[in-house]
Amino acid sequence: MLDLLIVLAFVAYALGAGLVARKASSRNLQEYFLAGGTVPGWKAGFSMAATQFAADTPLLVTGLVATAGISALWRLWVYAFAFLFMAFVFAAGWRRGGVLTDAELTEVRYSGRGVLALRVLKAVYYGTVVNCVVLAMVMVAAVRIAEVFLPWNAWLPVGLYQPVVGLVAALGLDLGSGALLGLPPEVATANNLISILAIMVFTAGYSTTGGLRAVIETDVVQFSLAMVATAVYAWIVVADVGGLPALTGRLVALYGAADAGRMLSFLPSGAGDLLLPFLVVVGLQWLFQMNSDGTGYLAQRSMACRSERDARQAGVLFAWMQILLRSLLWLVIAVGLLVLYPFTPQDAGAEGFAAARELTFVTGVDDLMPPGLRGLMLTGLLAALASTVDTHLNWGASYWSNDLYDRLVCQRWLRRDPGPRELVLVARLSNAVILVLALVVMANLGSIQTAWFVSLLFGAGMGSVLVLRWLWERINLWSELAAMAASLITAPLLLLLLGTDPEGEWLRLAIMAGVTTAAAVGVTFVTPRTDREVLLAFYERVQPFGWWRATARDAGDRPEAPLRLLARRSLSVAACAASLFLLLLGCGRLLVGAPGVSPDWSWGFVLVGLALVPLWWRDLGRRLEVDRSARVGDREIGDADLAARAAASLPGALRHLAEHLKVSQGLAVAVEGAASGRQPAVGQRLLLFQAVEDLLLHFALAGCRRADLGIGREAGLYRIELAPRDGPLDLGAGAGHDLLAHLGERLRQVGGRLGVEPERKAARRIVLAVPLPGGGG
Repeated sequence: MLDLLIVLAFVAYALGAGLVARKASSRNLQEYFLAGGTVPGWKAGFSMAATQFAADTPLLVTGLVATAGISALWRLWVYAFAFLFMAFVFAAGWRRGGVLTDAELTEVRYSGRGVLALRVLKAVYYGTVVNCVVLAMVMVAAVRIAEVFLPWNAWLPVGLYQPVVGLVAALGLDLGSGALLGLPPEVATANNLISILAIMVFTAGYSTTGGLRAVIETDVVQFSLAMVATAVYAWIVVADVGGLPALTGRLVALYGAADAGRMLSFLPSGAGDLLLPFLVVVGLQWLFQMNSDGTGYLAQRSMACRSERDARQAGVLFAWMQILLRSLLWLVIAVGLLVLYPFTPQDAGAEGFAAARELTFVTGVDDLMPPGLRGLMLTGLLAALASTVDTHLNWGASYWSNDLYDRLVCQRWLRRDPGPRELVLVARLSNAVILVLALVVMANLGSIQTAWFVSLLFGAGMGSVLVLRWLWERINLWSELAAMAASLITAPLLLLLLGTDPEGEWLRLAIMAGVTTAAAVGVTFVTPRTDREVLLAFYERVQPFGWWRATARDAGDRPEAPLRLLARRSLSVAACAASLFLLLLGCGRLLVGAPGVSPDWSWGFVLVGLALVPLWWRDLGRRLEVDRSARVGDREIGDADLAARAAASLPGALRHLAEHLKVSQGLAVAVEGAASGRQPAVGQRLLLFQAVEDLLLHFALAGCRRADLGIGREAGLYRIELAPRDGPLDLGAGAGHDLLAHLGERLRQVGGRLGVEPERKAARRIVLAVPLPGGGG
């Protein structure tokens, strides 16, 4: 009963968080999916860590340690590079991009007739295919937890339970064998089906109601609860083994010194032919994966942060909690379970060995933890599951509502503009559809490891081009299409020819990365460049790092400045990664050291890792910019400046922008009005600023040298008017038409509007308006 009360308390809190956030999240898509851009960095970092915690990951770690040893966990740890690059390099771009989803970024970054097609394709691929596979993996783990702890056949009346068993038999569902508890397969499947539906309905209840606000608020509690429960579990496992000093000795007694050394080694041991696979996995996997630049829910958390500094702090906090704190606890548990639930060489060679070892994590909870503590661990596992499910539901719904329904169905096919509340309703309904699709995929998954390896293979085709689009101006629309096509063709062939054997993963990964990267880069050089105007608008808005010499020169900046910025931020990444990995290696070896290994090296790793902390810690709170400007008197607007200015006064930020455009583009902008009194929400102010910046840059590129900018309030709206003074502009076709379409889409999502007078082919005045909080004048 105590276990059940703990679980119910957690359920009540999560549902309450959804109801509290409902009103704010219902206003528009920006509030629903980005929490209005008001999330503190530490909360975003906790939310990222909670999502990555997942109920399936501790099971995966337990299986990897048993099948391949601790060194196999570098397949997870190496992602620290991607997390830290996201924090120091890409988070700034995501925040400045002014988009709601990564698929929408395609229409900001690229030009050409296939841009919308690529946006839709990515929305379907990431928002449906990838998203549902990940959800299915999480639900497989949920089944393994539920079948131990949730015996619905013993709890529910026969009149309620038997129809479920009949439905299972009629549909031919198979969600569990029941062998672990001695149940018939149809009873085990019925139990697991009820558990999955209950968990999914509960999670969808608060995430659908409260949007990202509710997701993040619950994630903070969920991650904290999951870590406390995991720490208690680790303590109990170590106590049952006989303490940390006895852990290595008991492992040697069970498996022999050679096998125990292999299991506990942090690097591949034994034959030299293991070195190449290890280096391939460590060197390529973090870069050649579908989230290498933060694409997906990590980018969503970065865009939801209230400033670039917060986004950077979120990414670093996430990496340290994910790679160091969480991993050390799981290491102790996974190695302890090898002692408490030993296996024989015959077991290791049997089919389904990985899945069986994954299940020992759940079996240990049931066998070792007393009532109360077992309820805490069960709640922690459910919290880990919920934190992953709620994120993927919210993330997937953002593609469906923003990219598919709004951009494709309404704007392209129906030629109408949907209202902000209509879009929020579609987002909420999308959650239910995504859940159903994920359940279908789940019914066809076996081991979590196998599904994970397959997902890594498909993702390996996209990673490089996703990184390069931020760092290299030459990447274009066709580069991404080529990478996606090569991935979809090569992955099935590799699975057919090389299978899913974990030992061949490094070869599949290397071939996939090489083929898709070669295809993307090769296509880049034989296809048209992105339009100069689109690149320049992207550069001015995002201020990217890397190889942007030509575009920087067009923008009036020093050509070498973007590359210098990349070098500076890469040093921060290197220092932080070295500190993190040295502490992981040192602390890990001290906790579960291999037999015969001296602790001196481990302490050395710890000391060096701590000594490196000041080198990157100072970069968390300060600006990492260099002056890009090539002209005397020019002042670039950094993200920190913009956030501070726009949060306090949008007119101040716009005057700063006018000074920059006068020097860099030769456009004289007269700013009039101050709109004293109430201002729009912070997220709407940032959106208005980005829209004005894009429009004025278009004016300059179209030959305009003078423009008026008026700021005011009218009938509950905050209005900005732009007027070219050198004559009307043609915005009815080409880049001007595409710009208005994108800006109109973004403004509608926050309840605003965009108007052009008298017509787009001869525009003399452009009006941008967003509602003021509470309405009224």
